[in-house]
Amino acid sequence: MSELALAAVLAITIVLASMVSVEIGISVALIELAAGVVVGNVFTITVPDWLSFIGSFAGVVLTYLAGAEVDVPQFRREWRASISIGAVSFVAPFLVAMAVAYWLVGWNRDQAEIGGLALSTTSLAVVYAVLVETGLNRSIIGKRIMSATFVTDILTVIGLSILFITPNIWIIPFVGVSVLMIWGFPRTSPWFFGRYGDRVIEPEIKVVFAGLFVLMYLGDRANSQAVLPAFVLGLAMSGHYANHRLEQERLRVVAFAFLTPFFFLKGGLNVSLSAVWANLGVLGLLVVAKMLPKFGGVYPLARRYCSPHATFTTLLMSTGLTFGTITSLYGLQSGIIDRTQFSLLITVVVLSAIVPTAIAQRFFQPQEELRGSEPGVPGSPEPGVGLAAGSS
Repeated sequence: MSELALAAVLAITIVLASMVSVEIGISVALIELAAGVVVGNVFTITVPDWLSFIGSFAGVVLTYLAGAEVDVPQFRREWRASISIGAVSFVAPFLVAMAVAYWLVGWNRDQAEIGGLALSTTSLAVVYAVLVETGLNRSIIGKRIMSATFVTDILTVIGLSILFITPNIWIIPFVGVSVLMIWGFPRTSPWFFGRYGDRVIEPEIKVVFAGLFVLMYLGDRANSQAVLPAFVLGLAMSGHYANHRLEQERLRVVAFAFLTPFFFLKGGLNVSLSAVWANLGVLGLLVVAKMLPKFGGVYPLARRYCSPHATFTTLLMSTGLTFGTITSLYGLQSGIIDRTQFSLLITVVVLSAIVPTAIAQRFFQPQEELRGSEPGVPGSPEPGVGLAAGSS
């Protein structure tokens, strides 16, 4: 299949996924993931460079947008809840999945560590997409979940860096530029956005994209990842966007209309059903190794901090995609894991993005949040627009 034909097939798939999402009331991200699996295996597609590039950039943009949604004052007030849930969400599946991969499946130590890290994550991209589509990103419970997800993924990145990544001299400009952007963007944005913003050419979106591309380039040269500084940059900009919602909404429209569909489709395209079918027993063990400790570790804390939405919180904290894919891909490209192990890990990651989120949305979604109140929580969330599932 030519690249243009593939682009046409994916574009049609994206439209159909949006239609199905609206009809059945399930997040379009999940439909796009499932569609990617189907298309990738029916047509035996090798992911082209242009799709990898768009998908990688989309993941960074989603991470930036997720950071911008975090309510910093609330995070400071409720840091115990966010750190407790986020830390357990990482540690429990990391230890269990690593032990299962090493002792039961027979992977070597490095392969087991990659497996543990890949299955320890909570997907910022999936959680953010679901919360935005349902309007919960402006609610108290949504902000708590975003904060806890941030903690989980920071720990995953730290774990990958300590165990495997050996930074080179480029780490110095990477860290320096990251700090400069995180410090400078919030301070210069009022002038820049006031001077050049609110125009059809959208300079305020272009400057964000330019900054993220710079981080991606420097992160690649430093053998690191841009997702962590991108999230912190979004976090630093959250105060600005709180007072300039229209700017944030325009950036979100660009992301959800063009970038994120390719990100989720790419995740599905990486799944090889033939490799999975030949190793169903291993797949089942890895699924249990990710999901059981997530539920066992997160649910008791969610009952304490997120009642009456403990099950909804636990299900979303059980998702995986962005960092799970990054970790698995790093293991494959570094020669630590082979293609079969990669397919198994990616399949578990994709399943964890689809199944828990679908259950959470169908049976446990906090409907009262869409009306702007949460029983039992002091204060009320900011008024926001509740978006129907599947909308962007």
